[in-house]
Amino acid sequence: MSGAWYNIRIVMKSFSTAPTRRILNALSRPDKKLKIIHIAGTNGKGSTAEFFTRILISANKKVGTFTSPEVYSFYDQFRIDGVPLDEETFNKYRQRVLPFAEGASEFEIQTATAILCFAEEGCEYAVIECGMGGLNDATNAVENKALAVITSVSLEHTAFLGKTVKEICVQKSGIIKNCPVIVNAHQSAEVREFFRGCKFADDVDEVFDGGFIYGGKKFELNAEGCCQHLNAACAIEGAKILGIDDGAVYKGVADCRPRGRLEKFYLNGREYILDGAHNPAAFEPLKEYLCSRGCKRTVIFGCLNDKDIDGNLKNLIADEIIAVPCDSPRSRALEDIYSHCVKQFGKKRVKRADGVADALSMADGGIIAVCGSFTLLKEAKNWIEKRI
Repeated sequence: MSGAWYNIRIVMKSFSTAPTRRILNALSRPDKKLKIIHIAGTNGKGSTAEFFTRILISANKKVGTFTSPEVYSFYDQFRIDGVPLDEETFNKYRQRVLPFAEGASEFEIQTATAILCFAEEGCEYAVIECGMGGLNDATNAVENKALAVITSVSLEHTAFLGKTVKEICVQKSGIIKNCPVIVNAHQSAEVREFFRGCKFADDVDEVFDGGFIYGGKKFELNAEGCCQHLNAACAIEGAKILGIDDGAVYKGVADCRPRGRLEKFYLNGREYILDGAHNPAAFEPLKEYLCSRGCKRTVIFGCLNDKDIDGNLKNLIADEIIAVPCDSPRSRALEDIYSHCVKQFGKKRVKRADGVADALSMADGGIIAVCGSFTLLKEAKNWIEKRI
């Protein structure tokens, strides 16, 4: 990779890997016991983490996975062999972290807890998703990286990561520390130029319903979304570097079904889609899927106050849209969400509801998508599962 990126202004000065590193050092450096796959990017991190996890499980490797934010449960963020930690196990390791955590943020504490837990529970690998950025993210305190993975990069968190794609690339590239690098092929020309010295997972020959051909080999794909074959390709390339056998790679890719990414449920003749898309680029797979449907499309939409609400709405297709607040102190006010929806879709197509459950009760589309924030999905899934 070109050395020119070192000269670009570094942002996020208020963030640091130091608190997490201090905690890990005090705990006798548990990260040194793990082979760490570290994943940064704007979109596709969670799905890519799941592909790696499933491949490693298929290869009979014990693997811990730490992702954020939560999708359906807080403990879903901390998994061993794909199974969320129970509350007792999580708290056992958290209590060991806390004596060394003075001044640390909650995310820094969670990061250290996950690493300690995975090491003590005998994991060989740890798949770790960055919280925000990369260079100064708490997760970047870890040592002993087996791989650094860069997923699709675009503008996000511009108040913290930088105003340009190049500045954001600086943050993402900060996870590259004495380890092999895999870069997702779904990138702009500017991002490709920045990472031009790295290995791109771009040997896709064909994509078809139910699978794709990569490097001349056919893979079954059950993960929904138009970019999932590219996320899978990163894991395929990474598995080659790790020496994972082909059979485990094929099975792991086929077994991967990321939660909260174009996740489908069927109830009373209707199709429900739960999708945590929360930036314009992340809406592309959902938009493509909704465009393919010939029935009435209802979208239930909420947005956090630090997201590009207009950019998100421009990348949505809806015959009816219902504005809802997010279950988060960072949520935009309902009236604000509603007014942005009206601006994009017109007043006749827009409704509002006090919550996701109310919105689902009034939605009458043949396909109903809940999107805009992961914070909406838990309530939606609970509503659906009570009726299945």
